Amino acid sequence: MYGKTSAGVGQAPLIDADRKLVVSQGAETAVIEGRMFSACSATLIATTAGVTGAWTGLCISNLTGSGKNVIVHEFGWGLMIAADTAGNIGLQTASIAAPAAGVTCHNCLDGQAVSSAVYADDGATLVTPLQVRSFGEYGTEDTATSFFNHGPHIVKLRNLVLPPGRTVATYTTLATTACFQFHFVWEEIDV
Repeated sequence: MYGKTSAGVGQAPLIDADRKLVVSQGAETAVIEGRMFSACSATLIATTAGVTGAWTGLCISNLTGSGKNVIVHEFGWGLMIAADTAGNIGLQTASIAAPAAGVTCHNCLDGQAVSSAVYADDGATLVTPLQVRSFGEYGTEDTATSFFNHGPHIVKLRNLVLPPGRTVATYTTLATTACFQFHFVWEEIDV
C-alpha cells in the first residue's frame, strides 16, 4: 500500500502512464482538488521596519479553529518603483490577535469559490513575531535602470507550514514607502 488516508484507509500505489511509481502527486493535484489558494497585493504596499508588532506588508493568517494546516508553496515580490531605503527582504511568523480579511484570497482553480481557511491582510498587529526566512536585498535604484530590482522575484518554499492560529508576514529591514507588491501561494490540508 502507498500511504493512508486521514481515516487510516490504505491507498494503492500511484502509477503513471509509463508504469512508473508516482512519489508525489504535486501541486497540480492540490489545484485541481481546490486546495490551493493565492493572495496578491493589488496596490503598492509600504512596509514597516524589521520584526515588529505594528506591521505593514502582506500576510496570510491560518485562522484559529480552521482545522487546516497551511503549506506555504510560494512567496513573491516586485519592487515596482525605487525604494526610499535599501534593505533585506524576508518572512516572519507570528500570531495575530484579530486577523482581518483586508486582501482578497483566490482559489487557484480559476473560477472556483474561494472557501479558504486563511485571511490575507496588508496591515496588522503581530504577536511575538520571529524572522524565519531571508531572501536578499532590495535597493533604491529605479526598476528601469537596475537589473537586480527587476521583478518579480519568486521563492518556492513548500517547507513552511502554518498550523491553526499562525501567520506568515513579509519582512523588510527598513521601512519603505509604497513601492512593493507581494504574493503568497498556499495549500490547505486537514489537520
